Amino acid sequence: MDLGSIDLSFTAILAAVLILIDVAVRVFSIIYVPRNRRPQTAMAWLLAIFFIPYVGILLFLMFGSRKLPKGRRDKQAEISQFIVESTEGMDQVSRDQPWPPWLEPVVELNRTLGAMPLVGGNSAKLFSDYKESLDAMTAAVNGASNYVHVEFYILSLDSTTAPFFDALEAAHRRGVRVRVLLDHLASLRSPGYFTTIRRLKQMGVQWQLMLPLQPLKWKFQRLDLRNHRKLLVIDNKLAFTGSQNMVDSTYNKRVNKKRGLQWKDLMVRFEGPIVAGINALFITDWYSETNELLVRESALAPPMATEANLDAQVVPSGPGFEGENNLRLFNSLLYAAQERVIITSPYFVPDDSMLYAITTAAQSGLDVQLFVSEVGDQALVYHAQRSYYETLLRAGVRIWLYPTPTVLHAKHFTIDDQIAVIGSSNMDMRSFSLNLEISVMMHGAEIIADMRVLEEQYRSVSRELTLEEWMERPRRSKVLDNIARLTAAVQ
Repeated sequence: MDLGSIDLSFTAILAAVLILIDVAVRVFSIIYVPRNRRPQTAMAWLLAIFFIPYVGILLFLMFGSRKLPKGRRDKQAEISQFIVESTEGMDQVSRDQPWPPWLEPVVELNRTLGAMPLVGGNSAKLFSDYKESLDAMTAAVNGASNYVHVEFYILSLDSTTAPFFDALEAAHRRGVRVRVLLDHLASLRSPGYFTTIRRLKQMGVQWQLMLPLQPLKWKFQRLDLRNHRKLLVIDNKLAFTGSQNMVDSTYNKRVNKKRGLQWKDLMVRFEGPIVAGINALFITDWYSETNELLVRESALAPPMATEANLDAQVVPSGPGFEGENNLRLFNSLLYAAQERVIITSPYFVPDDSMLYAITTAAQSGLDVQLFVSEVGDQALVYHAQRSYYETLLRAGVRIWLYPTPTVLHAKHFTIDDQIAVIGSSNMDMRSFSLNLEISVMMHGAEIIADMRVLEEQYRSVSRELTLEEWMERPRRSKVLDNIARLTAAVQ
């Protein structure tokens, strides 16, 4: 046998092996990929694997699982059971304000999924001005006497946030227990990360990275599973949560400054029993990262009820839970609405179930409005979001575009004159499946009145997008929007 024949045989064998591998990859994908995934997500992954099989399967192995490591999920289950047991009987409210008949099942759903009770006797103050919110949080830390719990998706030391860091250091020096959590990857990608870490070390406070990517320490998981929560708890008295990160409103990025972009957020200052629920979420995340269960803080007597008449319930969500708690809550409320639905979300990329819920509400004659930014800071998400506008407009949803150069980063919605939900969760598939989020559902006349004022402020500066205008957009924009929509489903 000559060398040419050997080469031909080897080539044929190699080609056959590659064909078998290719077929095996495709068969494996059809069997395995759709398991426990939304049809649209499974289809997106299958398309990627079929068109670019080797790259697609590699990406699937890296990013295909949206579950946290088993140890973290076990901790979540353990502390959820602890919350249920320690809050037994707390889910009692006065009902001085009549409940709509659909609210009780929603409250029970939240309790079942996230373990947190609905509690009454709370007060809530909204902060929609970026600087005022930072000043309020700094002042709260300056008044702390027992503990300060800080948890932010992005925590960055800069000229805007320096007073907050100074307040943390001063609190530590006077004997207050200061604990800080920051998401590793999100903060790492922010300018000044190493300066921030040096400052935390210099201050002497306890701090920990959330979901750290440290393979050498055997700490890793899917890269884009992130802790997106933003919260601050002071003693056992007050708490802040919402959409705002602890960073300058430009995020200190050169491209943002060049474009003149400024972020607009919404934070809420709570007093009353709901503070214990927000703190329980910090305790959960601290335990997940450090193995330290903060028994002293969790054993404190619940915060005193205020004279205000606000019922509130913390709804945690994320890959540590079996279900998509925030999506289930949002859809339940959307289908319960009788009069109006007003949504604000900077990244609006709903799954099919939410899209049907929103369009069904609009087609049923309800007043459905959506506030989004006219400008986008993330190109792929921006175009994916735009791909839904035609469907929404045709269903009767009114879309308001908040003007450039402001990025409307607030995350909230209201249902009728009954319910407000504020938190860190976007209405997108990433927040539903991949991010750890916090939402607070509230029932009370005062919070609804405050939200109506805020919504009118948005409306007064925004312009309404019409279907006629939207259908005239350039063809290249339509193509980009539709392609981005496909990538958004790959979760």
